[in-house]
Amino acid sequence: MIVDVSKKILIVGLGLLGGSYAKVLKRFGFHISAITKDQSSIDYALSEGMIDEGSIELDEKLIGEADLVIFALYPHVFVEWIRDNQHLLKRGALLTDVTGVKGSVVYKIQDMLRSDVEFIAAQPMAGREVSGVENSTEKIFVGANYIVTPTAKNSPEAIQTCMELGRLLGFSNVTTLSPEEHDEMIGFLSQLTHCIAVSLLTCNDKEHMEKFTGDSFRDLTRIARINDLMWSELFVANKDVLLEQMKDARPDDDSVRYELGNAYWKKQDWKRCLDNYTEAIALNPQSPAVEMKKMVMNIIGFYNKEMYNV
Repeated sequence: MIVDVSKKILIVGLGLLGGSYAKVLKRFGFHISAITKDQSSIDYALSEGMIDEGSIELDEKLIGEADLVIFALYPHVFVEWIRDNQHLLKRGALLTDVTGVKGSVVYKIQDMLRSDVEFIAAQPMAGREVSGVENSTEKIFVGANYIVTPTAKNSPEAIQTCMELGRLLGFSNVTTLSPEEHDEMIGFLSQLTHCIAVSLLTCNDKEHMEKFTGDSFRDLTRIARINDLMWSELFVANKDVLLEQMKDARPDDDSVRYELGNAYWKKQDWKRCLDNYTEAIALNPQSPAVEMKKMVMNIIGFYNKEMYNV
């Protein structure tokens, strides 16, 4: 299917991401409809000209007319929706999603889906610390990454269409990963970082800390303001990968803490260590995170040997 304005697009779940999709696609002239649970979201989207029509009911007409259906739902809700309502979909309809975990969702849906309908999974690597359609914005995708996660059940045409959709939405980088590769990558780049932010925010319960907070703490904890229901589900769905990433995130030898606590290390040695680390990142900004960790550990190990001749 070619993504052109003759195609009708249905968005199921009109929140931050669903609303942002609607804003961009409506600007290109697509006929956009939406189904979501809150009438206030439909009213807002209609008043802003983001959609042409919408419903809080399971509108058979909207579903049956859609050529492209974008699901912006929690993973378990998405699976249940397909299980219960796929009979309403148009023959030849293409389905895609924004779900933040793939391995536990993609195969399940593809296995239960009708043979005359295709699901090609994708994730927009974009978000904000707020939710709701009223916070949606076209700018959310600018400079962001879009990951398509095809399987052996996907046709080349569907993969190409989904990648075309990502480019149309304004993503700077559109790429493909298998569902398993996606979950491993997201476990580190997204889920682990959210866990760290939440942990940092909750590890100290002293009173009135907001009076002393600086930019460093605010920057590191910015993403801790999360949708706890959605993120809890994502964490559990990808728990094996996330637990492994948590294990890898802490060096076994705890070199940084050891050297910092060693009275013989002076501040100029730490400065040299950090300068070398910064230079290493500048020379290779695309290096995978695991290699970055190895680099900093090697740098610390080098200065450890230099200082103590071990």
